[in-house]
Amino acid sequence: MKKIIVFIISSFFIISSTYACTTAVVSGKYTKDGRPMLWKHRDTWAVNNKLMVFHDGKYVYTGLVNSKDKTGKSVWIGYNSTGFAIMNSASYNLNNDTIRQSGLEGRVMKQALQTCATIDDFEKLLNDMPKPTRLEANFGVIDGKGGAAYFELSNFKVVKFDANDASTAPMGYIVRSNYSFSGTPKNGAGYIRYVTANKVLDEAVKSGGIVSEDILQGLSRNLTNSLTNENLWQYDNLPAGTKKFVWFEDFIPRSGSASSCVVEGIKPGEDARLTTMWSIVGWPLASVAIPVWITKHDDLPVVVSYNDSVKDSPLCHYALELKKKAYCYDWGKSAKHYLNVNALLNAEDTGIMQKLKPVDDQLIKQGHKLLDAMRRNGYDAKKIKAFYNSVDKTVVTSYNQLFGL
Repeated sequence: MKKIIVFIISSFFIISSTYACTTAVVSGKYTKDGRPMLWKHRDTWAVNNKLMVFHDGKYVYTGLVNSKDKTGKSVWIGYNSTGFAIMNSASYNLNNDTIRQSGLEGRVMKQALQTCATIDDFEKLLNDMPKPTRLEANFGVIDGKGGAAYFELSNFKVVKFDANDASTAPMGYIVRSNYSFSGTPKNGAGYIRYVTANKVLDEAVKSGGIVSEDILQGLSRNLTNSLTNENLWQYDNLPAGTKKFVWFEDFIPRSGSASSCVVEGIKPGEDARLTTMWSIVGWPLASVAIPVWITKHDDLPVVVSYNDSVKDSPLCHYALELKKKAYCYDWGKSAKHYLNVNALLNAEDTGIMQKLKPVDDQLIKQGHKLLDAMRRNGYDAKKIKAFYNSVDKTVVTSYNQLFGL
């Protein structure tokens, strides 16, 4: 019986890891304000997500967690009180062997947040892991000293890519989807998403430097396919109520997109408490961006925290309810690939994305206003708490008034 249970658990991890993410690490040398950034657009079977604050390690940390994970055993992107931040994407071209994978990347990231203050700390953690690691992943990290790098981890090897090294990242950023540069070429997945993300970031660098909105709005809600050159915004001229189904694969947002977060780091010498995680919790095309910081009393907006009545965070719950309107075709196994784009955008500006854009803009603007003030005048927990209260009111009221949720 024990062998059967182990096999089921192992199979679960293998199945769960076959979902995809699109990620990026950005050097502060190429952001508009000189601070590094970390981005993870999460695709997974676990579409119910929440944020949590932890005190179970050397450092306090905040992370994105599956809503069913009550104690936060795994973290999928997060940052700690030193300014260290980490995320991952699964890779499928590193391990050319039959060693069974564990799927425990979330446990590794939790351990890193508990114990690491720098990129060097994390590199040592990886090198000290027992081999084979039973992992196959790209881990992106930034720290409070301006570090920004990827580590491609296979069963027996760790390969580092430094975003501050011009020979490695000539434009100051590195993108990873679901293959690794140190792995077998053409294997893996996410090549089209990789190109899409690079195009957006390249344009942002050339336009004066990458800012958080370039990622939150330009990548997390991107509706272009870099291979076919299809841009779904071409359908915003169709009247509301016109069902227009499109094959929605190899775009950055997809049916399995669960959340999308950007960690905006600090400059060397700045207060690490100003490290900010802009969090789009829930299906990104029906959610909004909310900035969070680590506070003394573990404050978080209620809308991104677990709520027992919906068994989820409220914002994620809202986004998933709206997602049903976009995926209204449910006949057969292929149904999840067909998106009714008219539910997102239309000629009357009543699509989900169109209605939420002003709310998203408002929250981002207010978040930047508070962050800029704290950079000038110092960290202020009271103002953060007041901001969270305002965010909760704005989000609940907006989804109720706009969509009746």
